[in-house]
Amino acid sequence: MSLEHDIKNMVESIGLTLYDTAIVTENDETIYRVNVTAEGGVSLEQCVEATKLLSPLLDVTPPIATEYRLEVGSPGIERKLKTLHHFEHSVGEYVKITTVDKLKIRGKLLGVQAQMITIDDTISMLEVSIAFSEVSKASTFFEW
Repeated sequence: MSLEHDIKNMVESIGLTLYDTAIVTENDETIYRVNVTAEGGVSLEQCVEATKLLSPLLDVTPPIATEYRLEVGSPGIERKLKTLHHFEHSVGEYVKITTVDKLKIRGKLLGVQAQMITIDDTISMLEVSIAFSEVSKASTFFEW
């Protein structure tokens, strides 16, 4: 089993869903970020509980060889979309997509079906469908 699989099982044991993990560097500090979701949102108390649960696992099976800080939180309202599952759970939200051909699509995510993502593109003013395999980079955004 992989570390991410173990993390997934542990956060699910306390009612959370693993959204993503990432290793980032901010202000010369390495952070191992574990993003979790839950129906109705994630509370600070749930993040603290997940941190206490994951810390012993990561002490035994560190995610990286260098010193790091564990950070457990919600992916937020503006978050990266890396998997088809992320897209499926973001239907109805606004997304920005860059394809492997550098095409930029921005608009409301209408649906995901059979590896195809459909967006009401505000740039071209057309409904656009693209294959998930054509997505280079994607994220949600909040329209103020």
